[in-house]
Amino acid sequence: MPNPKEIKERIKSISSTIQITSAMKLVSAAKLRRAQDAIIKIRPYIAKLQELLQNVATGNETIDENPFAIVRPVEKVLIIGIASNKGLCGAFNMNIVKKILELKETEFKNKQVDIIILGKKVEELLHFRKIQVKTSYNEIFDDLSYNNVAQFAKLFMDDFAAQKYDVIKVVYNQFKNAATQILTAEQFLPIKVKEDTKPRDYIFEPSPEIILNDLIPRALKIQFHKFLLDSNAAEHGARMTAMHKATDNAQELRKELNLEYNKARQSAITNQILEISSGAEALKN
Repeated sequence: MPNPKEIKERIKSISSTIQITSAMKLVSAAKLRRAQDAIIKIRPYIAKLQELLQNVATGNETIDENPFAIVRPVEKVLIIGIASNKGLCGAFNMNIVKKILELKETEFKNKQVDIIILGKKVEELLHFRKIQVKTSYNEIFDDLSYNNVAQFAKLFMDDFAAQKYDVIKVVYNQFKNAATQILTAEQFLPIKVKEDTKPRDYIFEPSPEIILNDLIPRALKIQFHKFLLDSNAAEHGARMTAMHKATDNAQELRKELNLEYNKARQSAITNQILEISSGAEALKN
């Protein structure tokens, strides 16, 4: 049986771990509330903007000439992985890595694939697997405001318009609730126009072409902003859940160690009583 002193040291260490994981859970919960509010507020706006874009684009032949809507034979692909700069959030980052590798081996097999990462942890995981990353923009998480994110979105939009890539796909965790994140691979460019959308009898002023040329870049930048907000909320939810589970596991382990400690103490006391009794009996004889 282990020494009671050793068990007591382990209990002390686990108690310290519980304090840390509990504090991290509370911090993540506070950050999650703000991140959740941000993504919930932007979703209706995104949905309405997409609906407006579809209505203007449907039946408009010039949409195929827009630099962000041109469909080319797929030879050069850019995969953008959005994750986090920090760990301790369960499988949040590893799921992004697995999805990126899956896309490379299935949908974009035998294609020229470049990978750009937003999130230091995924970059480290890919380097560990000797997967080349073209570049990373980890500083984007320092400021998730629309103006800052739009600058990064424009870089990818310009690359597509310059025909550096035929398809740009974004891999991220979509926020559902605090305990659930939906791993998503969504096409960013070229934009998709639903063919089955019925054209609306609108009178446009200015012309649909002018509206589309202004609306599409705006819609793409806001969509990219949504990717980041989704991933940010999902990250805090994943970390809060992971810290909750870690706290529960540590508390369960502490209970087992307390029981083991009490048994060890009881055994030690029993041995001491037996030694005293044996010594007293020896003195009598």
